Amino acid sequence: MMGMMGKMKEIQSRMKSAQDSLATLSATGESGAGLVQATVNGQKKLIALVIDPDLMKSADDREMLQDLVVAATNKAMENVEPIIKAHLQQATEGLLPNIPGLDLGSMMG
Repeated sequence: MMGMMGKMKEIQSRMKSAQDSLATLSATGESGAGLVQATVNGQKKLIALVIDPDLMKSADDREMLQDLVVAATNKAMENVEPIIKAHLQQATEGLLPNIPGLDLGSMMG
C-alpha cells in the first residue's frame, strides 16, 4: 500500500511538471497560403499572430482576414495536439501502465 502511495505521488509530481512545461511547447498553423500564421503553446493559448500586410490594405478584406485568422488558429490548435500528447507520454513513461483509451491530453484540460 505504501509503495502504491509513493507511486501516485511520483505520478502527480511528474504530471504537474509536465503541465508546467507545456507553455514551452508550440505549434504554428497557417491559412491563405501562409498569409496568416497563428502560433499556440501547449496550454492551447494563442501566443503569436502574423498577418501579411497585403491583407490589410482594404477595409473590404476584413471578413476574409477574420476567416483566415480563425482558420490559422484552428490549424495551430490541431497541430499542437500530437505534440502535447507525446510530451505527456514522455513525462510519465514507465509510471503509468499502457491502458488503451487512456488519453493524458484530456487529463490536462
